[in-house]
Amino acid sequence: MVDLWRELLIAFCLVMVIEGVLPFLYPQRWRRLVAKLAYVPDSSLRVAGFVSMLLGVALLYLVH
Repeated sequence: MVDLWRELLIAFCLVMVIEGVLPFLYPQRWRRLVAKLAYVPDSSLRVAGFVSMLLGVALLYLVH
């Protein structure tokens, strides 16, 4: 069980690193993108999030 928490912490840290790359490299573009996201309908964001989760689970299944 301890290994599970360790792996989840590692995964969370990697997500933080990946999420930080765009704001670090392109802060102005990232700010414009976030501003545009404010106008995207909730339903579109939910679909994009759901598809992203499904792809992540599928890739995880294939890799593991």
